[in-house]
Order: sequence, then C-alpha cells, then structure tokens
Amino acid sequence: MAYENIIFEMEGDVAVIKINRPKALNAINADLLTEMSDALNKIEKNTSVRALVLTGEGDKAFVAGADIGYMVKLDPLQSRKFSRYGQEVLFGLEKLPIPVIACVNGFALGGGMELAMACDFIYASENAKFGQPEINLGIIPGFGGTQRLSRLVGKAVAKELCMTGVMITAQEAKEIGLVNKVFPAEKIWEGTMKTANVIASKGKVSMKAVKRCIDRGFDLDLHSGCYMESDNFGLCMSSPDGKEGMSAFLEKRKPEFKGELS
Repeated sequence: MAYENIIFEMEGDVAVIKINRPKALNAINADLLTEMSDALNKIEKNTSVRALVLTGEGDKAFVAGADIGYMVKLDPLQSRKFSRYGQEVLFGLEKLPIPVIACVNGFALGGGMELAMACDFIYASENAKFGQPEINLGIIPGFGGTQRLSRLVGKAVAKELCMTGVMITAQEAKEIGLVNKVFPAEKIWEGTMKTANVIASKGKVSMKAVKRCIDRGFDLDLHSGCYMESDNFGLCMSSPDGKEGMSAFLEKRKPEFKGELS
C-alpha cells in the first residue's frame, strides 16, 4: 500500500510512523486509519522491529483531532462505524508486542490525544497541548478517550477534561500523570529516540513480557497478577535471551539479545 497520510520508516531497529497531513494539522480521517492499520500489520510481522515511535509531521501538531470536515457529513450509522474503526486501529496499536512511544510535538487534541493514550507512554515538547474538546462540538470522544483517560488519570480528572473541553499544557499533562517527560521543542525528537534506542537494545522476549504483565495485570487482583508475572518470569528465564543476559552479566560483557523464544 502506498501511503499518502502517514510516513512509515525505520531508524535502525526502531520503526517510526509520522502522521502526515500537516495542512490539516494531521487530522484523522478514514484513509489515514486504513494506512495506519496497514503499517501496524507490517510492524507486527517484522520480527526485527524492537520499538515504535509515533509522531506528527511538522512542528504544529501531533494530531489536532479527527477531521471535522469529514465527520460532519456522516449519518449516525456511519459515525458509529467511524468510531468503531478508529477504536479497532487503536486497539491494534495498543496490542503490539513491542513498546510504543508517542512523541507529541504540538497539538494532541480529540483523536490525537486518544491516539497518544493508546501508546505505552507519552513524551511531549514544551509547546504541546492536550485536550478532549469534543464537548465543545456537542459530541463526545469516539476513539476510546472516555475510557483510556479515566484509567490513566482517574475518573474525576477525566470527567473534568471531557466535560469542560479545556486544553492543558504539557507540564499540566505531566502533573496529572498523562505525560512521562517534557522536553524543549528542539530536544523532543532526540529525547524520544534516545529512549527508543535504549528499549530496542533490550531483550525482545522480556520486553514483550513486561508489556504483557503490566497491561493484562492492571485489571486483575494482585495475587492473579503476580501469578501471571511468575509464569512470564519462568518463560524469560528459559529463553535464549534470558540465558544470554545472565551469562553476559557474569562474564562482564554486553549481552547480544536475539529476541528468540527457543
């Protein structure tokens, strides 16, 4: 598939997807979702990919929201279909077995904030702005915003943001636990790729296990989550990466992880 709305490239072992509709502030439409879904499928099938960075082309917006010019033409059934399609693509992003970092370099509003929240964590530039402004249009978030936001920052803060539609700064987003780190605008890409490359240097089996345990264990009771952790601990211990990592430590050398299970 030829991409017109995204840029998909590799930087070493790190995949990069850039939302590429800068004239529309990278707003999301159905074609963009289709291209992203295709790219995510390619990433999932490529065993050499160790991490994914998701960002927006240009310096004004990560994604300023869903394309209102596209949405205003939809009838109720088409609107529901568009919402479900966006949710499924974001579920696909969320379920990737590799770590995904959102590099937010400007506006992350509506669907853009929802897209960032489907990543494993968010790095933001100082000029980034976050918000779920759908209430200002007489609608609500449709790509999982009411659900992921409440899980990330708590019900009360999520209600406040979704009910007022206000934008918050990157620093405010960090204070409520939405954003992990804030960088000067000229340092955001460097800072994001530094972490992505650190992640890419680790064992792929153990990285997948960490993501699985935290994501699946979040809604479990503590004992069930810990049992799941033990299962994954045993799997990692028996993997070539686990044996290589411990051998390298004892031999005082840098490990060479292969990412193989057996």
